[in-house]
Amino acid sequence: MGLGVAKTVIKKGLGEMGFNAGGGPINWFPGHMAAATRAIKDRLKLADLVIEVRDARIPISSINHQLQPQLSSKRRVVALNKKDLANPNIIHKWTRYFDSHNQDCMAINTHSKSSVNKLLELVEFKLKEVISREPTLLVLVIGVPNVGKSALINSIHQIASSRFGVQQKMKRATVGPLPGVTQDIAGYKIAHQPSIYVLDTQGVLVPSIPDIETGLKLALAGSVKDSVVGEERIAQYLLAVLNTRGTPLHWKHLNNRRLEGIRYDSKEKHEYNLKDLRPKRRKPPNDSDMLYIEDLVTEVQCALYLTLLEFTGNMKDESDLEGLIEQQFEASEARMMISKKFLTLFRAGKLGPFILDDVPDANTVS
Repeated sequence: MGLGVAKTVIKKGLGEMGFNAGGGPINWFPGHMAAATRAIKDRLKLADLVIEVRDARIPISSINHQLQPQLSSKRRVVALNKKDLANPNIIHKWTRYFDSHNQDCMAINTHSKSSVNKLLELVEFKLKEVISREPTLLVLVIGVPNVGKSALINSIHQIASSRFGVQQKMKRATVGPLPGVTQDIAGYKIAHQPSIYVLDTQGVLVPSIPDIETGLKLALAGSVKDSVVGEERIAQYLLAVLNTRGTPLHWKHLNNRRLEGIRYDSKEKHEYNLKDLRPKRRKPPNDSDMLYIEDLVTEVQCALYLTLLEFTGNMKDESDLEGLIEQQFEASEARMMISKKFLTLFRAGKLGPFILDDVPDANTVS
């Protein structure tokens, strides 16, 4: 099924499908976000340049619209982070879209030194006109929760320490897999002559997310706490996206051996936790770890592939799509466990690269 059809089905059916019944708009705006938003607005007045970090999988949905009026008057670079998790066939369309609106944009991976280096080069170029007349320059990094701001700060610090010859040793930003980890705003000096400070900020959302699908995309990408929305509701939305795009049918062509059910029997018995799939600094996985993860992915792909292959309903019909999703849950293990499994595999990129937002029309400014 084409992506155009998928967009029509999902846009039309989200509010009517059972997993959204009574769910309403998704809002997550705790008190500390209100205070952080005020602090960010104050620092925006002083910033010489802003790096607005967005999730490459949701370039529009990960906008903080409350800050856009101030950002429009600032030197700004939009950094589409997590490009390694985004569809490479579509990401270039997004960069072209921003370029067509005279907005500097770059797809990055904060865990890649070369990727962050290119971003720094663009930032320096944008600051060139003010470097000669300003002794101190401020670069503000902003974004919604869990788009990779702190990871970017750490990478910039590591590169700048050697590249610009920074004298003192600075603290690294706190990085965590959960949204809202950075609790305060801190500055990091990255260069002398002129002095350039990068200011990290806490990820903040808008007080209200009126569009249900935008809220679900943010939750699926990890920018809203799972407990606010519910893992099952997010997983059902993920299934709706996968099914309407026909993604499980494509998995058959990726690795027939795995989908034919050939499994790995480990000689060693380990206790595994889905949290192990989250990107973090840890010892390299051994062969048993890698084959376990491969089996985990295969298990999920097989269940979705077979149920979609046998599906005889109409994918354009919301009730049929809802029935298929329910059947896929029944074909799996406990609902909560399979929900967590779906979300972890998606967020770790194990189900493939995705971009959930559609590229807007050329006349739309974002």
